[in-house]
Amino acid sequence: MGRVAVRTFGVEEELLIADPVDGMPLALASGILDVAGFSETDNSSDAGPSLKSEFKQEQIEVNSLPCRTAKELRAEIRAGRALADSAARAVGARVAALATPPVFHATPTAGNQRYAAMGTEFGLISREQLTCGFHVHVSIESPEEGVAVLDRMRHWLPVLLALSANSPFWMGADTGFASYRTQIWNRWPTAGPMDVFGSADGYRQVLSELLGTGVPLDEGMIYFDARLSRGHPTVEVRIADVCLYAEDALTIAILARALVETSASEWRKGEPPSGVMTPVIRMANWKASRFGVTNQLLHPLEQAPFAAADVAGALLRHIRRALTESGDLALARTGVANILRRGTGERLQRQAYGRRFRLSDVVSTAIASTHNYGERSDAGLLSR
Repeated sequence: MGRVAVRTFGVEEELLIADPVDGMPLALASGILDVAGFSETDNSSDAGPSLKSEFKQEQIEVNSLPCRTAKELRAEIRAGRALADSAARAVGARVAALATPPVFHATPTAGNQRYAAMGTEFGLISREQLTCGFHVHVSIESPEEGVAVLDRMRHWLPVLLALSANSPFWMGADTGFASYRTQIWNRWPTAGPMDVFGSADGYRQVLSELLGTGVPLDEGMIYFDARLSRGHPTVEVRIADVCLYAEDALTIAILARALVETSASEWRKGEPPSGVMTPVIRMANWKASRFGVTNQLLHPLEQAPFAAADVAGALLRHIRRALTESGDLALARTGVANILRRGTGERLQRQAYGRRFRLSDVVSTAIASTHNYGERSDAGLLSR
């Protein structure tokens, strides 16, 4: 079982399509794909990021290419956001990295057959499912290694949720949550943390039994916080909100890659998974969803409330060796420090609303922040 020297990683960002004036979501994904030269069935690209339709026509997914360095991935994230926004402008819209729309009414699912079946089966859950997540894919050597990683990283994933929290508004109201997307998402029957699988066979057995119930319509509806990708040799970390700031997205991706490598290293050394119970991890997810980085979180090693800065520091210590080996230690420290200092996207959204108490201001501010790459405190770190 040799280790992977530098794991490739890539991201999927789900972006909200919105009217830049009144902030309402616009069902224009098909038009955006047409303008950008992609289709509902072919979103491949060998030259840069690509666009893909999602569950609702009011959102678009941006897929990066696999990258080896943080510098490469940051360029992909920027280029993907720019590509989506340029196509959106052509059809009279903009895209914003908002994990929930501040102004929203329940809408039908996108037009393909699979999504239509989900809409029929899951009713209001489907109609209200307009949320935008951030998924990080990290390469693995085998399914066995991938499941070993899932088993050893599960209790650390709530920290990534807290650092990404970007969805305080829902149905025109402040929910009191930093990531209300998490609450909406957890209505799906397979969403959330999972027990230890123990092996690739154990993982496949769980999937088989879940699919055998007839509740998930297919394997694509296995919505664990992290899972093995169906189409790529990767672990897919799915817990995070889409990040308002591109630099925060990069930070989450760096942390996720290091967490995968750290977990794989523990497995290679024969270290067992943590015995943290799944209901306790659910409590950690809830606190991360409720507070983001503004209050106490559950410490992954103590299972007790600690200050968010202490919990983030524990994560950095846990993955320090992997960050050092990939050359990302300084960048990760700076990224986490920036998030703790200025807050996540939920803070900017609430500040924007507080100025005039208009939800349209939240969306317009988010649009600007989604595409603002000028202010960087770690530019020197990325130039290496």
